[in-house]
Amino acid sequence: MPPKTLTEKRLSSYWAAVFLLLLIALLVLAALSAKAAHQGFAGVFLSAFGVGFLFNLVDWLILDWLIVCTITPAFVVIPGTEGMAGYKNYARHFRGFLVGMAISVVMAVLIAALVVSVYVERQ
Repeated sequence: MPPKTLTEKRLSSYWAAVFLLLLIALLVLAALSAKAAHQGFAGVFLSAFGVGFLFNLVDWLILDWLIVCTITPAFVVIPGTEGMAGYKNYARHFRGFLVGMAISVVMAVLIAALVVSVYVERQ
């Protein structure tokens, strides 16, 4: 596989940024919803974390393990890499899930702290 072209790098960065902003927005909306329901820090954290957890769980079990590792349809295979063992590497995807969980915890703590502190200031 040749390295990405400048256009491919720009498109990858663009879509990664859009996707990350959308995910953060969903976590913030979940946290705001919990705070509007008069939840404390723990409730706001669990709400934001729950959204991140569900996203990560679907990514790991459905997208990674079921589609990429088990079914491996042609559209996920990079041309020239057909039959490579990496497509059946379940452990790699599980490690990615664990990293995603750590990131979800950190993001949920930061978002919950922000939402709770802003809400307290507005009262």
